[in-house]
Amino acid sequence: MKKSDIIKLNIEKTASDGRGIGYIDGKICFVHGTLEGETVEAQIYTVHKSYITAGVTKILSSSPLRQESYCSVSDTCGGCPLSHIKYEKQLVIKRQHVVDTLTRIGGIENAESIVADTIGMEIPARYRNKMVFPIGQKDSGAIGGFYAPRSHDVVGLSDCRVGEDCAIKALTTVVNFMNEYHIPAYNERTHKGYIRRVFVRCGYHSRDLMIVISSYNEKIKNLDKLINTLKNTDFGTYNLKSIVLNVNSAKNNLVLGNKNITLWGEDSICDSILGLQFNISPHSFFQVNPTQTERLYGKALELAELDDTKTVLDIYCGIGTISLCAAKSTKKVVGVEIVDAAIEDAKKNAKANGLKNTEFFCGAAEDIVPTLIKKGECPDVVIIDPPRKGSDEKTLSAILTAAPERIVYVSCNPATLARDAKFLTEGGYKMTYATPVDMFPNSEHIECVAKFERN
Repeated sequence: MKKSDIIKLNIEKTASDGRGIGYIDGKICFVHGTLEGETVEAQIYTVHKSYITAGVTKILSSSPLRQESYCSVSDTCGGCPLSHIKYEKQLVIKRQHVVDTLTRIGGIENAESIVADTIGMEIPARYRNKMVFPIGQKDSGAIGGFYAPRSHDVVGLSDCRVGEDCAIKALTTVVNFMNEYHIPAYNERTHKGYIRRVFVRCGYHSRDLMIVISSYNEKIKNLDKLINTLKNTDFGTYNLKSIVLNVNSAKNNLVLGNKNITLWGEDSICDSILGLQFNISPHSFFQVNPTQTERLYGKALELAELDDTKTVLDIYCGIGTISLCAAKSTKKVVGVEIVDAAIEDAKKNAKANGLKNTEFFCGAAEDIVPTLIKKGECPDVVIIDPPRKGSDEKTLSAILTAAPERIVYVSCNPATLARDAKFLTEGGYKMTYATPVDMFPNSEHIECVAKFERN
């Protein structure tokens, strides 16, 4: 077998990333766009020592679990690799991924019995309150959309079903402006051009709208005309509150640079979680799925078992979303976050919501948490919500030293959750419950909240 060969095989399983799994000549074969129960013809992409990758060319026998793609560019965009699978099956696949990962990496022997069913959405579409569209340049002019899989080639979009209509309207308006006034997109190879991305934030409850234009250079000609056009655009039920120019002149691929210039309106927008108000600036971390965020945080607080005698340490607290939700029903909350702007937002959000039982510290968790523990900060409950890379041994060791009654771990990556779970269980804790929460329908990503109790 070699690259470009056409093969026929039966798909026996579905991987967590949406690829079907079959076997041929003793090798496992991952086939994009297929799922278990199907017989397909596929073209080989790559051949390795122990596995093959391929893409489906013809479905000879379709699975009853298949659904017609809900997006016209899903094959080329790659943003929703599970969109060919019925949603109920997606939830099963994601739960099994969490179970398998906790078992294989974390050594959690009873993972099958402690992992609950995935909490899904009633309508798994139009759920994102933040959209980031890279801008590219084609012969016909500027285009905006998403990167094609494993590349930085932009796939142009006229719609995206994971986001609100207002996001596509903002993207279309900026792209039309670029083409009308001949504003070139930034080129990552030559480092010439201007606009790099269009970044849209929507306040789900407030209906506030922020549009951030990321540019390599702040001197964009006719920018006043773009501002006026955006101000006069009908964004449906959303009200435009902020237009920001973000300047990123570094030769990198970060979504945003450090410099924000408010071109019109306010520096931030507002939204709410579980009845609390939060200010959201361009750099703020704020969960992208509003309805599922409330379910995720609600489950985390339920597992924390808080009352007015408990103190809580919230590690990687961001702008204080979980901290403030916890503060409503506990004695004291201490938040730790490395981003200075996020800590300032957390303090402002605490004041705006009238919560006086919070304290926030800025710095790396691996530095701040051990220091707090040494100074006698002994929380009853630790809530930890790290980035995809998970936590680190220094922070986890400090948590073990503090010996809280329970630890609630909110994770966006089952692999690093499992790795950290192994460390915590070896340090005297037991994982007693976990539930996946589907924050990203039709994608391979899964959020999970887990509870650890001290032995």
